[in-house]
Amino acid sequence: MPQRVFYPVCGLLALLLCGAAGLSAQEGETIEWRSYAADLASTFYSPADQIDASNFNDLEVAWRFSTHNFGPRPEVILQSTPLMIDGVLYSTVGSRRAVVALDATTGELLWMHRLDEGERGQAAPRRLSGRGLTYWEDGDDRRILYVTPGYRLIALDAATGLRVSSFGEDGIVDLKLGLDQDIDLVTGEIGLHAAPVVGNDTIVIGAAHLPGTAPKSRRNVKGHVRGYDVRTGARKWIFHTIPEADEFGVDTWLNDSWQYTGNTGVWAQMSIDEELNLVYLPTETPTGDYYGGHRIGDNLFGTSLVAVDLDTGERAWHFQVSHHEVWDWDLPAAPILVDVTVDGRDIKAVALPTKQAWIFVFDRETGEPVWPIEERSVAASDVPGEVLSPTQPFPTRPPAIDRQGIGVDDLIDFTPELRAAAEEIASRYTLGPIYTPPTLFDPEGTGNFGTLIVPAATGGVNWPGGAVDPETGIMYQYTKTEVTALRMINDPERSDMDYVSSFRPRGVSPMELALTVEGLPIIKPPWARITAVDLNSGDIVWQVPHGETPDHVRNHDKLQGVDIPRTGRVGRIGTLVTKTLVIAGEGGVFTTPSGAEGAMLRAYDKATGAEVGEVFMPSGQTGTPMTYMIDGTQYIVLSIGGRGRPSELMAFRLPE
Repeated sequence: MPQRVFYPVCGLLALLLCGAAGLSAQEGETIEWRSYAADLASTFYSPADQIDASNFNDLEVAWRFSTHNFGPRPEVILQSTPLMIDGVLYSTVGSRRAVVALDATTGELLWMHRLDEGERGQAAPRRLSGRGLTYWEDGDDRRILYVTPGYRLIALDAATGLRVSSFGEDGIVDLKLGLDQDIDLVTGEIGLHAAPVVGNDTIVIGAAHLPGTAPKSRRNVKGHVRGYDVRTGARKWIFHTIPEADEFGVDTWLNDSWQYTGNTGVWAQMSIDEELNLVYLPTETPTGDYYGGHRIGDNLFGTSLVAVDLDTGERAWHFQVSHHEVWDWDLPAAPILVDVTVDGRDIKAVALPTKQAWIFVFDRETGEPVWPIEERSVAASDVPGEVLSPTQPFPTRPPAIDRQGIGVDDLIDFTPELRAAAEEIASRYTLGPIYTPPTLFDPEGTGNFGTLIVPAATGGVNWPGGAVDPETGIMYQYTKTEVTALRMINDPERSDMDYVSSFRPRGVSPMELALTVEGLPIIKPPWARITAVDLNSGDIVWQVPHGETPDHVRNHDKLQGVDIPRTGRVGRIGTLVTKTLVIAGEGGVFTTPSGAEGAMLRAYDKATGAEVGEVFMPSGQTGTPMTYMIDGTQYIVLSIGGRGRPSELMAFRLPE
């Protein structure tokens, strides 16, 4: 009988804790992918090794599954990473967030579930396909669980796609109820894009809202986190991400601002250590993203990593990554759980990638930093009413894996003329190191145009997060290098907040505010990279630009004759790690030497960063790749799409 490896289902660090260390793919073996990020530790790792450097270029398309007709209109940015259990691939797809079950070897549709939420779905702050779903089983009871755009938790029978009638009300739990606040069931601004997580029979649900650049009000829905019984759907606990009266941390919200401030949810993926019975919550910024004058104080548990007991919801420990956050550098990605050895000490660690391009590393049992984290002085704000924290946490190891802050030396310098033009644009803005505060925008267009921040408000790191090899403790993280302009304005017509940020203020032409020079980014390349970090030592092992140079750069009339190394390409890109490879696709498309327009799925030697293979795709990567083996054949599957290119799932395998 073929060997089946239930590798990811062990939840935490399957290779180390489930006795699979050193595992390689064997003839006839099946290796599954049972959780969004491979396992509850969010490693994005598989021991599958049939596809390697010697044959990656030989990969062929095994099947393609179009999501074009799953919803009233096509979706172009499918972000899902599917699951594969017992030969069946499960994914959310389409603009109505349907759930599909496919034959994992052929892509044949086995069943589909959809819920038409009508006006509630149309009003949802987080629409479209979402990032995936979760799986749970107990004997013959096998369930798929996901959250709809309208913020309902649904349990489906994994074999049939029918709702589990014993769960909630006919298979549905209304997540707008039981949040310890009054929320309009149709228009209430709360939802979720991420996949739910389940560990030790508890489903944990986060929350997401509309982008907070210019919120209509300083008051908003609070993004509390809840745990539910996986069998019944009953709420087990709630963790108030904004503390209530007499709760720990409420003193960090001055003037009773905890009463009306909202957001502070967990819109990113969460990770679970079933052995420690803890779930790790990476939280977001409170209302609003760039102005905190209505919420003076450090604002716990905003922008914090919080470890919570799976049974009770009680806080075990927390660390606030940035105090009184006003740069939109909320925590976007799953904490990664990995066992490491530091200076001879074995540590159960959690590595947290951030938009600022840092990796904060803690003992996941105690919350103690693995390496010192220093509180360093940062600049004060001159925006009226704003009171920033005088210090912010700076990790001493690992070093930042992308650029932080911006000065003249960071500006594009392909030619002297381009540098001069970049300096002219930059002279209109406030520049400085990381944590330079947002500044007021001059509405007359003659003074300051705002503050430039690097990494951008979208990172650095964004929602795809990173991956880790549990055998070596080396983490692989994609980052992008972009600039955001923070322009604070008073606009009573848009918001009751004293100040909001506008990316395109009225009365000023887009050309005056462009952060490009002749259509080129104002900041030097590389604009995207993958970095390998040894979490045992805190050292960077290697770093390479990821993504081919865009067409508009290669073909730019001002750059003819200029030698431009590969620049990397900006996207929201996640990495997959296997026995020998780091695998990631490119965002967007470029023109290949053959004249075809598309993108590449690239493979790197995970020890050295050397590129060892590439495979053509008709569109760019939009969801992190996953891999599995069935009867000794390895498949790589990922979501692809882009503007004007309806999304699909694309599967690769070696020739038969």
